[in-house]
Amino acid sequence: MKHPSSRAFFAYWDAQRGTAPAPERGDIEPSAVRELLGDIFVLSCDAAAGYPFRVAGTRLCALFGRDIKGESLPSLFAVDSRAECQDLLGVVAEESLPLVAGLTCSLRGGTTAHLELLLLPFAPRLHTPLSMTGSLALVGPRIDGDLGELRLAAWRTLGRPSRRLRPRVLRKWEVARGLMIYEGLR
Repeated sequence: MKHPSSRAFFAYWDAQRGTAPAPERGDIEPSAVRELLGDIFVLSCDAAAGYPFRVAGTRLCALFGRDIKGESLPSLFAVDSRAECQDLLGVVAEESLPLVAGLTCSLRGGTTAHLELLLLPFAPRLHTPLSMTGSLALVGPRIDGDLGELRLAAWRTLGRPSRRLRPRVLRKWEVARGLMIYEGLR
């Protein structure tokens, strides 16, 4: 991880989870990461709604020039990167794997901004909506103006390096049994 905010938040999250795959939402105490709160967000793990922001830090909102609470994280990406972003969010939510991604954004004047996205799952609990947390921080010099559309440059999961992820489409077919009807397919 390149950004100190990402490293510090991951270290705190990792300490809170102990030997579990992910900590519970109540294990993350905002006062313990007070100086990082501007870069931190919480997403609802609702794929149909596009993983909307439940909470977004002030520095994060300032990067986009607006309050992004309620907006979908993939909607901040360029159209050609949205499906991959949605898939990465699904990996974090379904596999309980932390993930870090490098992002780019073209600014007015032809310059490029680099950002780091950290996605961290919460442990699922009965009768509680699934959510995940993370941070999004600018890597490099400050920028003038608001960010435009984001693009994925690179990503990797954190921890469990020996575990290999199977393609998500194939994994979905593995669990399908019996008669399946897909409306709208030809």
